[in-house]
Amino acid sequence: MSIARVRTTPLPGVGVQYDLTTREQRHLSVIAHRDGSRSLNVYRADDPDACSQAFRLTAEESAALVDALTPAHHNPAMLHTTDLGLVAERLPVDGASYWNGRLLGETRMRTETGASIVAVLRRTGAVPSPTPDFRLAGGDTLIVIGTREGVDAAAAILERG
Repeated sequence: MSIARVRTTPLPGVGVQYDLTTREQRHLSVIAHRDGSRSLNVYRADDPDACSQAFRLTAEESAALVDALTPAHHNPAMLHTTDLGLVAERLPVDGASYWNGRLLGETRMRTETGASIVAVLRRTGAVPSPTPDFRLAGGDTLIVIGTREGVDAAAAILERG
């Protein structure tokens, strides 16, 4: 088995480019832009210098892709929530959301869905176990644990307003 090697190239004024050649000799690259977004590029098999697919991902989309590629349930230190019939998800609060600036308790999320908000991720850091008087802000990400139905209902609460 060969060891995957990633070549890193600084791109002044843009960010950093990471290049990977797979064991099937396919060339992939990710450009980490300074604004937090990412560009994911897939190159042609017959010409590894010719890009065949390019995707521009927001910081949130990049985080979702990372979660999909390295799900937490593969980490032995993490609680295997799926074995218990539970799921954990990140639910964003958009800047234009009805909930932006409102108290967490006003969502009545736990009462209406049974799902628990175990943390809020904010640019300034994580807030574990937020209380009902915690004021939500655009850009927050709620870490919600519950049944699949409960987490879906919690997402629906955040989307309405």
